[in-house]
Amino acid sequence: MAYRVELLRTAAKELERLPTEAKQAVRRAIAALADDPRPRGSRKLAGGHDYYRIRIGDDRVLYEVRARQVLVLLIAVGHRRDIYR
Repeated sequence: MAYRVELLRTAAKELERLPTEAKQAVRRAIAALADDPRPRGSRKLAGGHDYYRIRIGDDRVLYEVRARQVLVLLIAVGHRRDIYR
């Protein structure tokens, strides 16, 4: 079952600010989330929500899996030193 992938407006802006090479790698990883929202290497973040993160080099993608809605909602995209702030 393919999930629908949506980006928050802030996540879309953060994605556009990435360097071209990193942006392409992150876009490929985001597209792969539609087929497998919990890929190997993803980590569930602490807290009560179904928030996960994936690593793409030095960049991170934070997202929420909404299984009932068959939706992956991207919350934030950015460099590892800035993403958790």
